[in-house]
Amino acid sequence: MEIERKFTIRELPDDLDSYPCHLIEQAYLNTDPVIRVRKEDDVYYLTYKGSGMLAREEYNLPLNQDAYRHLLDKADGRIITKKRYVIPLKRFRPNDQEGLSVELDIFEGELAPLIIAEIEFPSKEAAETFVPPEIFSEDVTFDPRYHNSNLSKKP
Repeated sequence: MEIERKFTIRELPDDLDSYPCHLIEQAYLNTDPVIRVRKEDDVYYLTYKGSGMLAREEYNLPLNQDAYRHLLDKADGRIITKKRYVIPLKRFRPNDQEGLSVELDIFEGELAPLIIAEIEFPSKEAAETFVPPEIFSEDVTFDPRYHNSNLSKKP
């Protein structure tokens, strides 16, 4: 089960380069239900996501590079590329005791300059009671325009 909230942000942290960064490329074979292929650094996988906005089922299956490339050729829409920085929530809220991380996605190509912060939670209750730090702007969790599967669709 994936339970996450998404936010736009007011500004990038000035120490962004001090956090781990992953290079992500992904494309969608289907958007309802969501079936995605992704390359994250040198790891490849196929993902199935169930319906939902805040919480939904998610299954990842490993792929090798050849299988990924084969499926990538069959994808609809644009290929999404982004840099994902993984930042402990403590960076923004020093008294945080939850041990959560912010996944800060900086989109490239046609989707630049879009930046989205995502936080995955251990429970729906934790997600629903979360108070975002000041650096976060708009809560876009329930806005389908900010789902990567919809971002992949060319206008």
